[in-house]
Amino acid sequence: MKVIIDEEMTNLQKAQVVDLDYYQLIDLDGNSNEKQISNLNLDDSDLSSMYEWMLKARQMDKKLLNMQRQGRIGTYSPFSGQEAAQIGSAMALKETDWMFPTYRDLGACIVNGIPIQQIVKYLKGHLEGSKTPENVNILPLQIIIGGQIPQAAGCAWASKLRAEKDITITYFGDGATSQGDFHEGMNFASVFNLPIVFFCQNNHWAISVPFNKQSGSETIVQKAEAYGMKGIRVDGNDVLAVYKATKEAIDRARNNEGPTLIEAVTYRQGPHTTSDDPTKYRDQEEVSEWTNEKDPLVRFERFLEKRGLLTEEKKKSLMDEFDQKILNDIKEAEETIPTTIDQVFDYVYDHSHSVLQDQKNEVAQRILAKKGDIHG
Repeated sequence: MKVIIDEEMTNLQKAQVVDLDYYQLIDLDGNSNEKQISNLNLDDSDLSSMYEWMLKARQMDKKLLNMQRQGRIGTYSPFSGQEAAQIGSAMALKETDWMFPTYRDLGACIVNGIPIQQIVKYLKGHLEGSKTPENVNILPLQIIIGGQIPQAAGCAWASKLRAEKDITITYFGDGATSQGDFHEGMNFASVFNLPIVFFCQNNHWAISVPFNKQSGSETIVQKAEAYGMKGIRVDGNDVLAVYKATKEAIDRARNNEGPTLIEAVTYRQGPHTTSDDPTKYRDQEEVSEWTNEKDPLVRFERFLEKRGLLTEEKKKSLMDEFDQKILNDIKEAEETIPTTIDQVFDYVYDHSHSVLQDQKNEVAQRILAKKGDIHG
């Protein structure tokens, strides 16, 4: 198997996953090559910030999962186990770059400006939950598998036509590579040499379907060669390796050197969604290995401890701080007055017109009538 890898990437340490090579900078015990780490140009503050985002994302994910179990939000898709892939890649972006996330990419979203309280509003069905804050270039969460990939290619094309230096990154899982949208977006980006990074989090499972039942190819990254673009296969549980791979892909895109497909090999520790029971299709030994031995947060903690940047006391202090912050955000979101169905008409067009207003009024009247029936 031939995988196209940037020359810089050949300096990374090799690891093995299912007998196929990928690249990492930190091993499972937190050991690393100091020269390789120094080449990242990240100071101690950057490394600490990276960890804090990972920890905050893990705590947020746990609280949102508990909220669903308590009936306080709708169906939820947990992402624990994928923090390194999301945080490492998101931190390589500039504020002006564009992000096209899926429903499972909440870790990447909070790094680049989506407030936690907005995420909670989204999960509670508030219209404002999908309204991106000003000056945040993140598109609404995509539910349709792979549906955001052609849109992301279109965004990158717009940046190129305008001669802007902004790049686009789009996130998706291994299951999305079986969709036509993935192939159409990849082909379009390659033909027009677009400034885009296709970031695949291969978490091994498309709901209950393992990767070897999704594709005849051994890896996802080798699909890059078919479309004539760069490809990198990286240890998705190594936050620094992910950062390096993404940063190099972004730099190439910004320098008009075309798109890159990144396959970040990671693992979904929990269910596909809260309506799913993964014990029916996953081997517990596999889950235990990825949850205990290969947990991305634990690995980075070991790395930081060896560098004197993290202690148990500091970790506990951060956890307490983030817990309180997340709880405050959740409280504020839950105290927000719920939106009503008729308000959706306010978000159809920039300016309303008479037909739309008539439809809104009709729905509003039906809501009032229904309330009257209930109270009657």
